[in-house]
Amino acid sequence: MKRALKILGIVVVLMLVIVIALPFMVSVNAFRPRIEAELSNALGRQVKIGNLSLSVLTGSISADDLSIADDPAFSKNPFIRAKSLGVGVELMPLIFSKTLNITEITLDRPQVTLLRTASGKWNFSSLGSKSNAPASSSSANPNLSVGKLKVKDGQVVIGDIGTSAKPRSYNNVDVSASDFSFTTRFPFSFSASLPAGGTVKLDGHAGPIDPNDASLTPVEAQVEVKHLDLAASGFVDPSSGIAGLADFNGTMSSNGRQLRSNGTVNADKLKLSPKGSPAGRQVQVKYSVAHDLQKQSGELSQGDVSMGQAVAHLNGSYVMQGESTILKMKLNGQNMSVDDLEAMLPALGVVLPSGSSLKGGTLSTTLDIAGPMDKLVITGPVKLTDTKLANFNLGSKMAAVSALTGSKTGSDTTIQNFSTDARMAPDGISTQNVNLTVPSLGVLTGAGTISPAGALSYKMNANLSGGAMGGLTELAGMGSKSGGIPFFIEGTTSNPSFRPDVQGMLSNRLKGNLPGNSTAGTAVDALTGLFGKKKKQQ
Repeated sequence: MKRALKILGIVVVLMLVIVIALPFMVSVNAFRPRIEAELSNALGRQVKIGNLSLSVLTGSISADDLSIADDPAFSKNPFIRAKSLGVGVELMPLIFSKTLNITEITLDRPQVTLLRTASGKWNFSSLGSKSNAPASSSSANPNLSVGKLKVKDGQVVIGDIGTSAKPRSYNNVDVSASDFSFTTRFPFSFSASLPAGGTVKLDGHAGPIDPNDASLTPVEAQVEVKHLDLAASGFVDPSSGIAGLADFNGTMSSNGRQLRSNGTVNADKLKLSPKGSPAGRQVQVKYSVAHDLQKQSGELSQGDVSMGQAVAHLNGSYVMQGESTILKMKLNGQNMSVDDLEAMLPALGVVLPSGSSLKGGTLSTTLDIAGPMDKLVITGPVKLTDTKLANFNLGSKMAAVSALTGSKTGSDTTIQNFSTDARMAPDGISTQNVNLTVPSLGVLTGAGTISPAGALSYKMNANLSGGAMGGLTELAGMGSKSGGIPFFIEGTTSNPSFRPDVQGMLSNRLKGNLPGNSTAGTAVDALTGLFGKKKKQQ
């Protein structure tokens, strides 16, 4: 028994000696020129690696550092720089015949810089291209294969050349690919942390790598994004005012020419206007898009935008031009619940009178959306039906209407119908053909504008009906037959004010064919009191 233990001990010691001695017996640095040459040949870029060391226990060769040159048309700085490189090898061929068979490559904490031109060309597009290969390379995209390719705890910085946009940084980047080859399809997984928090994860297949433009390599993947900060992501121009947190789950598929993507986006605290504030509830978008990789343009065939039970349909096209994305789309929403949409109004920059809110009824609209994302022009009809502006008394704002007629409108304003042709642009909102039916008052018509700061400038006309007619209104002859009561709406959207249009009143009264200017004067005297104002004594 003691003899057996002694022999076992000797064997263990010999194995330890071999393990310790082998790294000195095999000069792995002799393989450095070969590794650099093969990687340079495969990538079409100059590759430099540091001092090599052999670990028999793990069956790997490690390098102190690694650098891969960038496309000279983009930068003189390294495309990839890593603090260490691990290369898995087959030990027996290495020990007995000095043959290097690579089984695995691992990049530890690499820094990758991705640059894009205004035309959409990436600096990684030329990876594997023969035109950029070192002079010693014989061909591009050789039949090089690696059993496992890994990137651990990397950092990817994405920037746009020739723009003022700040580069975006993505940390904790992990990539894993098996049976990697330039000439075949291989499985991969990718994960990273997003700017301002959040994560992205892809699982799928890629390859074979396009020998002329690596960015056009076919790929299919399941994509999951959590807590994407739209304003900090770099995908949206900050000047557009778009912000919020989004979760995404979907698929992407590229054949090298066209990329298709389908999925669902859930957005919280969404803001769609520079003057807007976050929406009070979640917005969901189910979409389908086809993107032309070379033309940098695409078609949105499905864009179902939902808030609760309210659903609008968005479709159209876009073109990416440098820093700007040009849209040409249409949004169609019919009979959408106002209660579900009300929380979205702040996100669009729509401000209701202070303390008020819309309750009940439906909204219908068909809008054309055109222009750069930061300077969109939105036009089309908007119609509200059977709704109520709670905590806003229109009758009291038009002071004498209820006082003179005895009608009571209550603390809310019931709206039977509101319609207008709207135009929303960076220079403000314009509404033409305004038609507002308030049963307790009558019909208000006109047109006007809202400035970016919320200032109102409206010229309106009130055709009173039913119980709203009487008193001084009848005395002044300003009923519906005379053309109604002209007035202005001024102030701001949060605090509108109403002012009589005296000249308009006189003009309407004269058109009534009543005899004598004195009667017309009586009309003006009477109707200036409708808005709580008296005519100055001469």
